[in-house]
Amino acid sequence: MTDVDKPSGRQNQLLVLGKISSILEAFSLRAPERTLADIRESTGLPTSTVQRLVANLVDQGFLEKDEDHYRIGMRLAFWAAPATAGRSEHDVVAPVLKELRDLTGESAVLFRREGRNRVCVGLAETRHALRRELHVGKIMPLHVGSASRVLLAWDPEAVEELLDETLAPITEATITEPEQLRRVVSQTRADGFAITIGERESGASGLSAPVFDARARITSAVSINGPVFRMPREICEGWVEPLVDAAERITRLLGGRYPGEASEY
Repeated sequence: MTDVDKPSGRQNQLLVLGKISSILEAFSLRAPERTLADIRESTGLPTSTVQRLVANLVDQGFLEKDEDHYRIGMRLAFWAAPATAGRSEHDVVAPVLKELRDLTGESAVLFRREGRNRVCVGLAETRHALRRELHVGKIMPLHVGSASRVLLAWDPEAVEELLDETLAPITEATITEPEQLRRVVSQTRADGFAITIGERESGASGLSAPVFDARARITSAVSINGPVFRMPREICEGWVEPLVDAAERITRLLGGRYPGEASEY
């Protein structure tokens, strides 16, 4: 029996693999470049361990080095490409939506813009008996709700197209004044997410974050939706980080990237 075959050898291999995984997880679409200090802080690993493993990952092409910064290497990206090949968008994002649903207990939804509307293209429905009526294919107006704000925030042409016509009131909280809608859409882009309460349906809350394609164009919005008595604003604010993380994971799974500096419109 070789050392590798011994239980201690296998355990050591798993420990090293876990450390490598934690190093790779230090990189994200929001932080694609990291220094050794960043990686140490993110992983909590000793300096010597980080230096040794990062050097090995660079040698193998899993990381690329540019002066004192590192980023995920193209070799790793090449290996990752087959993961989504031949799979529909729904199949790719469904596990992320389910994780978000299980974390929050509320419905996790993926919306896409279709003209002056948005349509539900992915859904992990809450297990609560009391829920908002949602189904894949459901169409909603584009000027109401957190998902609409997100879909508009990175698509100035959609904003202008929407404001060409009158904005119909749906609830008392619906924004129907064009300049007010411009302001909240601009704030959504600055924040990177949106929270709304009662805009499309009285007594209902939603929070959403953007998903981008390979050209950094917005393609969809991932949302958490539920009744306001279970999702008051303070609860929604506490879910912003896992929501944004889920949107980033979906963006990455679909081969997307985040845009550079935001431009005003």
